[in-house]
Amino acid sequence: MSNIVGLLTNEHAKLFRRISTWVMIGILVGVMVLSGLLIKAYFTEPDVNWKSNLTKQNEFLSKDIDNLYPPSLREEYKPDIQMNEYRIEHDIPPVVFGSLWGFMDFSSNLVMLIVLFTIIVAAGSVASEFSWGTIKLLLIRPASRTKILLSKYLTTLMFAFYLLLILFVVSLLLGILLFGIGAISQPSLAVIDGQVIEKSMVLKVFASYGLNCVQLIMMVTLAFMISSVFRSSSMAIGIAIFLMFVGAQVTFFLTSFNWAKYILFAHIDLTQHLDGAPLFEGTTMAFSISVLVVYFLVFNLLSWLVFTKRDVSA
Repeated sequence: MSNIVGLLTNEHAKLFRRISTWVMIGILVGVMVLSGLLIKAYFTEPDVNWKSNLTKQNEFLSKDIDNLYPPSLREEYKPDIQMNEYRIEHDIPPVVFGSLWGFMDFSSNLVMLIVLFTIIVAAGSVASEFSWGTIKLLLIRPASRTKILLSKYLTTLMFAFYLLLILFVVSLLLGILLFGIGAISQPSLAVIDGQVIEKSMVLKVFASYGLNCVQLIMMVTLAFMISSVFRSSSMAIGIAIFLMFVGAQVTFFLTSFNWAKYILFAHIDLTQHLDGAPLFEGTTMAFSISVLVVYFLVFNLLSWLVFTKRDVSA
């Protein structure tokens, strides 16, 4: 246990001594502040005609969409029509950018930026030790290779969670400061089993941030595995970032194939289950988690096997 603590302390020291680490944190906070100011300047005016706008949107989705989209895509817009009708009937305006919840919901999209930063850290965690020649200094320690690898992996995950915590706290404080708490009781709508239900917006925001942790963990684990197997940070960064931006889009176009539901990127975004609109019809939260667990175990097993069996001192 003491070995792990010492290794974690050493990895944290190396991580936070790098200027690039603080640059990443600064960029994240700066993007949030800039986004908040822009939204405050241009998106704070309430939409007084939201009911008529939703009515027009439903008319388009119900009629014109038949001529513009294939049948498989038309089904995806039915929940939107139901929620629009529910909002009009129960006088529940849509969540706008210029509100606390609108800003926090927007800020949750910045998790992609955190994923990008953490991929860079994960990719260099093992590979940089080889390129700098410092792997030999690690191997003369009494700690086993398994503990060395585990300390690097845990440090990378902890860095991801540090950034996620910064994102949540700063977005909450900025949201309150810029937009107030006037719409704090506004509900969130979702279509579950064909019925529109109201959910707590507070719970939805917490759930959204929590489920985004899954995407963080999986992408970090993937980049860490590539770094361990190929000992190349550039390869790990390139492949992981490419899959991060392209994987979901490619999977979307494969939804007509049943086997595609076993692809990692069909389940990496668990927030799809919050609104009752999974990418593959019939898949549940439990099924998505099961698929992710299998990939998680495979990625970590490959990292461990290669790192512990290879002659890393060469």
